[in-house]
Amino acid sequence: MLNTSLPDKLRLLPWSVIFVIIAIGSFGIAVLYSAAGGSMEPWALTQSIRFAVLLVAMLAVAQIDIEVWIKYAYPLYAVILVLLTVVEIFGKIGMGAQRWIDLGVIRLQPSEFMKLAIILALARYYHYLPRAFIESPRALWPPVLMIGVPMMLVMAQPDLGTSLMIAFGGVAMLFLAGVRLRWFIGAGVAVAAALPVVYSMLRPYQQRRVLTFLDPAADPLGAGYHITQSKIAIGSGGIFGKGYLNGTQSHLEYLPEKHTDFIFSTMAEEWGLMGGLFIFGAYAIVIGWGISVSITGRTPFAKLAAMGLTCTVFFYLMINALMVMGLAPVVGIPMPLVSYGGSAMMTVLLTMGVLMSIARERHRPMLGGGPSSL
Repeated sequence: MLNTSLPDKLRLLPWSVIFVIIAIGSFGIAVLYSAAGGSMEPWALTQSIRFAVLLVAMLAVAQIDIEVWIKYAYPLYAVILVLLTVVEIFGKIGMGAQRWIDLGVIRLQPSEFMKLAIILALARYYHYLPRAFIESPRALWPPVLMIGVPMMLVMAQPDLGTSLMIAFGGVAMLFLAGVRLRWFIGAGVAVAAALPVVYSMLRPYQQRRVLTFLDPAADPLGAGYHITQSKIAIGSGGIFGKGYLNGTQSHLEYLPEKHTDFIFSTMAEEWGLMGGLFIFGAYAIVIGWGISVSITGRTPFAKLAAMGLTCTVFFYLMINALMVMGLAPVVGIPMPLVSYGGSAMMTVLLTMGVLMSIARERHRPMLGGGPSSL
């Protein structure tokens, strides 16, 4: 009989990975301190409190047994889908978007939870699906609807970045489950053919972001200003940076959104290439660990959920990095655990908590379920 006492559960936690997560979060707080001109207000102090609280939440989530995630994956998805519908009706409008449910004490953003819920729901779907049925066209419709419905609801808020994250996570799960490559090729062709229609459905500011990505120099003082200043900040940092608290692009207010979407640019100006390598190296450790959890998982759910959650963290990191370097359109995806804000931090730390919960499955008796999908 496996001893599941709290001390044993804590002992099984990947403390080396937890220390790396703490290092990333602490580095982000230091960058926010500098972005505010050497002050804990208005960002660093709030970020510190959020990080401490959510770190405890991550450790609490890590204590949940994997059977709970399998059992409640569908109900969790359904509840969040209902909340996304509620947002459309009663949502709080902020910065031109309707994304929050105002509960008085906090403002809840259901779309953030959907990034996690879609992974768990699809992992459960393929956990019980026979291998031979995975390649059937009939098996594709449920996951396509599970991805498409919340994606459309989030697009309507409008939140292009989050809807893309939901789509990327869902498509990654289909690929990992073993869906034939020809379906992805066919879907890619269909998406390419529909791009003009999709573009016409975007809001004017979203269309400007796409055009700015294609040619930032066309409007350097208007739509292209963010990317232009971001590139200047990153390039001026060189290898070792200008030195901590010595950034000019951020301190002189040339760099917009220096504490949120473009926090990487703020960091790169002061810490240079070495600072960027620190962030990417730290996340390489976290992502590598997540991949190992998937590889050593003993059930389809463990394998798929672990890899899907790891992909979610990877998408956060790479989309933001490509965005601030001008290699992808600006879609409002923050640098995980570094950018100021609670929504993305909550999603990433809860994701890591679920990953740690799944990692403990290796020390438990075998669960029932379908054949391995990986």
